[in-house]
Amino acid sequence: MPNTSERGNLMPDSPIRKLVPLADKAKEMGRKVFHLNIGQPDLPTPQNAIDAIRNIDRKILEYSPSEGIKSFREKLAAYYHTFNIDVTAEDIIITSGGSEAVTFAFLACLDPGDEIIVPEPAYANYTAFAILAGAVIKSIPSKIDEGFALPPVSEFEKLITPRTKGILICNPNNPTGYLYNRSEMSQIRDLIKKYDLYLFSDEVYREFCYTGAPYISAFHLEGIEQNVVLIDSVSKRYSECGLRIGALITKNKALKKNVMKFCQARLSPPLIGQIAAEASLENNKEYMHDIYDEYVERRKFLIDGLNRINGVYSPIPMGAFYTVARIPVDDADTFCAWLLSDFEYENQTIFMAPASGFYTTPGYGKDEVRIAYVLKKEDLATSLKILEEALKVYPGSKVRQMAAIAEE
Repeated sequence: MPNTSERGNLMPDSPIRKLVPLADKAKEMGRKVFHLNIGQPDLPTPQNAIDAIRNIDRKILEYSPSEGIKSFREKLAAYYHTFNIDVTAEDIIITSGGSEAVTFAFLACLDPGDEIIVPEPAYANYTAFAILAGAVIKSIPSKIDEGFALPPVSEFEKLITPRTKGILICNPNNPTGYLYNRSEMSQIRDLIKKYDLYLFSDEVYREFCYTGAPYISAFHLEGIEQNVVLIDSVSKRYSECGLRIGALITKNKALKKNVMKFCQARLSPPLIGQIAAEASLENNKEYMHDIYDEYVERRKFLIDGLNRINGVYSPIPMGAFYTVARIPVDDADTFCAWLLSDFEYENQTIFMAPASGFYTTPGYGKDEVRIAYVLKKEDLATSLKILEEALKVYPGSKVRQMAAIAEE
């Protein structure tokens, strides 16, 4: 039997999806599974997008341009202008989801062996995309007790070598919900300028910022316009994960030329997805207003509920719709699997993502989980109750161990 590739062997399992077989089995047994593991909102997709798909009047579903439909790119540029992001349609390349945008950015910017510095915990697929490009992730752990704030710039500089080509941030952050402030972004800018690096900035959650402070885009940072590669997607803000429409935005013409080679090799981004995504922009403010208010309420409800459970701690996320919580267990990976395979409360259980998969530093995230508050409050309330009851009986639960000691 021939060997599989070393690249494939190095690819990490998804912490978000690796427990899906256990969830499927639980459902086959008749259990209700509440999915807190994945950023799939339960809120409706804009009606404009649904109508645009229903009303497609074409005899041929043809290839779109490799860089994406021009009218869509023009409307996206106008959308970015509302956030004071000064780009044109010519700076925008439409991709098959934000994932392809990150992959093409890495392939176009990095050679095998080049290094990218990434604060962690971080979206697990960044590591997978780096492996595809032959690049190396150099991670800097942030700390839950500090709310996952940006590590000191001195820690970044310790990791910079002749092979360092860029810094990657996600702002607002997935998985922590942390929102980088102006001071932190300015420190990143100074590093980018000092060492002439790329700044890969994943900003797919820009609509979900819960502080009074302004949202700071990488394109707001003066003096590094040619270094910035902005990543975007319609998946989260419009509940359009299945459309697979993202964008890569750069003012660097040489980089864009490189990216376009990969775009042409894969022919074109999804035609129908672009049609729906373009329609979504027509009522963006009205739609996002209602969505935003709902997430604000869900965030407060979930964080308050988590911090009332014995031994559980979650900082208050200031963006996106995730939080990383510390839970009183010996191993969160084992606990999350146990919830699906061995536990039920009133014939229900929960699916959470073990946070260890969002770290590359060994041993980190062992007692942490990522929770997505993409379910309605009634479902979040049930999920919190399930978690509380599970911690009382889980064999590796510190709550259970302390209760047993108290009874002796």
